[in-house]
Amino acid sequence: MELIKVGEKTYYISNAVNIGIYKVNEKEVYVIDTGNDKDSGKKILKIIQQQGWIIKGIISTHSHADHIGGNKILQEKTNCIILSNKIDKVFIENTILEPSFLYGGYPFKCLKNKFLVAQESVTSDIKDNLPDGLSYFLLKGHCYDMIGIKTSDNVYFLADSLFGENTISKYHIFYIYNVQEYLNTLEFLKTLNGNLFVPSHCEATTNILPLIELNKKKIQEISNNIYEICKNNVTFEEILKSIFDKYHLEMNEIQYLLIGSTIKSYISFLYDQNLICFEFKNNKMLWKQVD
Repeated sequence: MELIKVGEKTYYISNAVNIGIYKVNEKEVYVIDTGNDKDSGKKILKIIQQQGWIIKGIISTHSHADHIGGNKILQEKTNCIILSNKIDKVFIENTILEPSFLYGGYPFKCLKNKFLVAQESVTSDIKDNLPDGLSYFLLKGHCYDMIGIKTSDNVYFLADSLFGENTISKYHIFYIYNVQEYLNTLEFLKTLNGNLFVPSHCEATTNILPLIELNKKKIQEISNNIYEICKNNVTFEEILKSIFDKYHLEMNEIQYLLIGSTIKSYISFLYDQNLICFEFKNNKMLWKQVD
């Protein structure tokens, strides 16, 4: 982890999940996301203490475990507040909801791991509780009510609204809850005029337009692929297998959950556009192109 200064009051810690830091005064800081587990939280605390700072608050951009894993230990160590938005607040306070939602039922035991279930923490509504110098904006699509943060230095923390070329070329499919909202968010990002943009899972950049186009192109590609798979009457499991095979992905329980849920979101997207429809035959739900 490396602390990088990018403005008068704005820093970030370069990490697998980039961590934002904002100084509200000479001593107190707010942390934007906390990484994937308590070890991440410990490392963040050490870096902040080395600067002589105190954590006043944490802003959780959304409820996924790799963004809130350090919340609990930092709250215990510093008694800081944690701010989050709407539905994500409920999931942060009740983290068993994440695998339950993804699985669509009670999650079997190997789904209840730190990659899906972070330790729970006490959170407050972000509305009207941000300090001066920080503002938030909605980044829907990847998660329920995900937010980004703008600092007084005109630095934008963009959470998981954009994924980098390395991630996309390696995995092809990144988690999306609502495809249409994700596309809407990409269009919104084009309107931002910032000094620096810090996505969570790729390098900070002064120009996000290439990333926006890269993400949009991949979403269109996945949509087209699923549409073509539905040329014949196919079940969800057959669609999922076809996508895994096409991109040479290897199935395991975590990938089944994350990619499976994402493929369902693409199916909903195509259905809502009246491009595919379903029928029940021999007690199977079959997806097919609209005639």
